[in-house]
Amino acid sequence: MKIDLTDTTAGEINKALVQGRRAIGTPAVGMVLTLVIVTDEENAYDALKAANDASREHPSRTLVVIKRISRTPRDRTSSRLDAEVRVGAEAGTGETVILRLYGEVSQHADSVVLPLLLPDAPVVVWWPVNAPLDPAKDPLGALAQRRVTDTYAAEEPVRELTARADAYTPGDTDLSWTRITPWRSMLAAALDQVDCRVQAVEVEGEAFNPSCELLAMWLADRLDVPVRRSPSAGPGLTGVRMDTTCGPITLDRADGSLATLSIKGQPARAVALKRRDTAELIAEELRRLDPDDTYASALRYGVDRLNAVPEQEASAPDSGSDSGSAPDSGSASTPASDSASASPDGAQPASAEAAKAPAKKATSSRAAKKAPSRKASAK
Repeated sequence: MKIDLTDTTAGEINKALVQGRRAIGTPAVGMVLTLVIVTDEENAYDALKAANDASREHPSRTLVVIKRISRTPRDRTSSRLDAEVRVGAEAGTGETVILRLYGEVSQHADSVVLPLLLPDAPVVVWWPVNAPLDPAKDPLGALAQRRVTDTYAAEEPVRELTARADAYTPGDTDLSWTRITPWRSMLAAALDQVDCRVQAVEVEGEAFNPSCELLAMWLADRLDVPVRRSPSAGPGLTGVRMDTTCGPITLDRADGSLATLSIKGQPARAVALKRRDTAELIAEELRRLDPDDTYASALRYGVDRLNAVPEQEASAPDSGSDSGSAPDSGSASTPASDSASASPDGAQPASAEAAKAPAKKATSSRAAKKAPSRKASAK
């Protein structure tokens, strides 16, 4: 059921929602959150379709905010709010309100959205495109517990990651981070199957793809090893190679659908690692509304620190080359410390640890000889 309202108010929209629910015979409200989508006319259809598909898992009230550009000075001085109310099958399992703001009211979208929020329910704001540099300080972002952006849609995605790190506030997240969830799970499971240390990592994927950078930063942050970022023809992420003391571990996905996991001493296995659509990504983000500390840690690691090789002492154990040399993609040429979950007693002398990035606490060489190395795993 659709109800069109022209030059209306938030009060009239709320009345139309009640009228629509009564007309289809479902007066009870069973929605769990309010999803606010801030977009333009060009991207509104795709964003709304993804939200409706995700609402089958998370019934919600979806508010689509579209700020219309006034073409003449006279139009800029006038304000108008048009709305389209959708209930029933056309709104998924929840309710949808499309808000088109004209004139000065477009600068005060939060005052229009606030009366339409579900009472005592969390609020999520999603910018499919043209997200603000600091979502938490945006008037609409300030209403939300969770703020979803997508750096892949930015003009300069990799540079956008640096801006996101500088302005990060608990509750911020990125669909480019959500896209690598299966990769992180698969790599963590692969490391759980071996008892060795990771020495170097290479991440291969499309150039200017922020998901590739985020995966590389996550691995560098968690494993504390040099990570090389290599470009490929895509699509998206195409492979990860981890050089360990037990041999290489590789996860290759050439076609964007099926990947091959190879661990030395074990048969190669085919694993499903398809590229997911936007509806699946949004549904995953709506499953948890608490701050994502793992994303924050990886984001703050910094793109500029990738490809850096920490200096090593020539006498360090398991050394395969001179200190400071870059790791080759086919073999581990420099030793690295254990992962973030490894025992701190296995750390190297303080003179070598002080040069590492990121730095960790140094322990005595006597303790390093006594304590055995634990299994490296990605948290």
